Amino acid sequence: MKFVSVRDLRGKSADIWRELPDEREMVITSNGRPVAILAAVNESNLEESLAAFRRARAIGAVASLQRRAIARGADALSADAIETEIAAVREARRR
Repeated sequence: MKFVSVRDLRGKSADIWRELPDEREMVITSNGRPVAILAAVNESNLEESLAAFRRARAIGAVASLQRRAIARGADALSADAIETEIAAVREARRR
């Protein structure tokens, strides 16, 4: 996988767009840290690619929520405690 700086993306964008179909994806970095992914798509796979990307982000979000719940000890809550928490949040939203 190729890493491309934001500066190179600005200055050498024509080269990057030419290389992208062969590379399939590139990681864009800012100050050495990844900030975005460029992925090659075409008309026939655009919707499928977007759906796969969204699924991957959703899986990552759930994993993050699970890690935070474990860190807070919320993974050990009973079903009744969960229902009580949900009811409290819903009540607070109504106000």
